[in-house]
Amino acid sequence: MGRRAIFTDDGDREHFVELLSGMVGRYGVILHAYVLMENHYHLLIETPSGNASRALQWLNLSYSMWYKSKRNHSGPLFQARFKSIPVEGEGSWALACSVYIHLNPVRVKAFGLGKADRKREKTGLLPKVPTAEQMESRLAKLRCHRWSSYPAYAGYAPKPEWLACESLWLRAGTGGKDLKEDYRRYLKDYLRQGVEEGAAARLSAAVAIGGTAFIEGLRKKIPRRAGGETNARAWRRLPPFGEVVKAVEAVKGEPWKTFVDRQGDWGRDLALHLGRRRCGLTLRELGEHAGGMGVQAVAKACARIGEKLKTDKGLQRILARVMRRLDGVRTG
Repeated sequence: MGRRAIFTDDGDREHFVELLSGMVGRYGVILHAYVLMENHYHLLIETPSGNASRALQWLNLSYSMWYKSKRNHSGPLFQARFKSIPVEGEGSWALACSVYIHLNPVRVKAFGLGKADRKREKTGLLPKVPTAEQMESRLAKLRCHRWSSYPAYAGYAPKPEWLACESLWLRAGTGGKDLKEDYRRYLKDYLRQGVEEGAAARLSAAVAIGGTAFIEGLRKKIPRRAGGETNARAWRRLPPFGEVVKAVEAVKGEPWKTFVDRQGDWGRDLALHLGRRRCGLTLRELGEHAGGMGVQAVAKACARIGEKLKTDKGLQRILARVMRRLDGVRTG
């Protein structure tokens, strides 16, 4: 949304939340999670009618008109069109996305999650384990952040009728009677970094989130003339990992099976890097493609080749050759 504040006081936030309720009723959207920050917002929505674009355009336009009238504001309020990231409904993807959304209020330097930690997450590496004091300050902030669905999920505030918590409560549950306590525990475990791959590692640069079959199906379904209000064209360009491997093999002059097990091999690491950036695969899925590499090993390989690509001119030329072959396959 840009860096300009779009919420300047609680009155603004209250009105936006009212509009969220209206969007649910007007467009039949299922709202699973949300958070309002100073200059942006995040929503996790399900659209049985496939009308996400219409619903979000109405939301942004309605709020913009109200805000401009209230504050005598001129010019566009939202500095960019919304970015839509499709999420697979099966598995734990939606639950991980809800955690990412709910943690936004503490993903700042004041709570021990500054730029260095966020950079580590983007490479797939886990941030430093927080101290007990940091844990308590983050949890306290989340409990008190009114402009988020987390207080309702965690049982600190009543659940609005228009907020759908039930499916994610069940996904976070352990079979106990208190689903809200289960969700609190799930989020707290993430803060302790008790998971293999942080949600931010996927969402910070993702164009789609899900398993291999979901990504492949999504790529095939996007129409050629997809609209520009989302990143739909990027979804269509998501290649299968096998095409990345073929492109690397052609440039390297070796079959994948001969270098996939070589630690530090540029061919293997480059394929993993492209699988991460271009195929939308998880670290776990990439590890499976690489013969059973662990999640942390894949993350380190991607980080290592990423650093080399910043300064190694020869490797940059190799990447350019691989990309020409890969794009040729995709457009040919």
